[in-house]
Amino acid sequence: MNRAIVRPPADTFASGLTTVRLGAPDVAAALAQHEKYCEALEACGLVLTRLPADPPYPDSTFVEDAAVLLPGLAVLTRPGAESRQGEVEAMSAALASFFTDFRTIEPPGTLDGGDVCEVGDHFFIGVSHRTNDAGARQLVEILVESGLASTLVDVRSTPGILHLKSGIAWLGENRLAAIEALADREEFRGHEIVRVPAGEEYAANCVKVNDALLVADGFPSIEGKLRGLGYIVHTLEVSEFRKMDGGLSCLSLRF
Repeated sequence: MNRAIVRPPADTFASGLTTVRLGAPDVAAALAQHEKYCEALEACGLVLTRLPADPPYPDSTFVEDAAVLLPGLAVLTRPGAESRQGEVEAMSAALASFFTDFRTIEPPGTLDGGDVCEVGDHFFIGVSHRTNDAGARQLVEILVESGLASTLVDVRSTPGILHLKSGIAWLGENRLAAIEALADREEFRGHEIVRVPAGEEYAANCVKVNDALLVADGFPSIEGKLRGLGYIVHTLEVSEFRKMDGGLSCLSLRF
């Protein structure tokens, strides 16, 4: 992994979608947190493509939802929230600098990148309130064409989960971080599960970037677990993005 695409929050950020009641985000604070996030990606060895803010799309800082990137292939998604579907065109233009082969999720399918958890050459695809069965199965077919395997994971009845990656993260090799509500799912059998303690579920959305893990600040139990397992952990404050249903993985497309 040596590149990432990022986009800062626009001045319209507080008008975006959210399912939580944590108050309105402070846009200036969000910008500062986003810059620290970008600096952390660079410190982990990534070269960033920094897209400009996109005010017509308040949620557009969550660039991960607009595409799923495979070796030599970019899959343009069709976000489950209609207000976000216009984000994909701008992401397509940005990805054209790096990819020549594209696939597109077609209606009636919907797919958010936040529902796609890459675990080496296997992909877990969440069926959620944003990714429907039709969209998930279209991605399965694209993965098969690329020689990649996948498993569907229905999280629609899992409380507190907007996307699959709200509750699990790949930590490298055969290890996953998972909230208790997902830790014992049959789909993850055979993986070593690092259980995220109750009350720290938000921190399940951590990001492995080369030799380091980016973890949300303020969750000492899971941070301690991860450090105890030998990970290099960088904690980042993302409180303003949490108010808008966002986490660390949402804020970049890494490849």
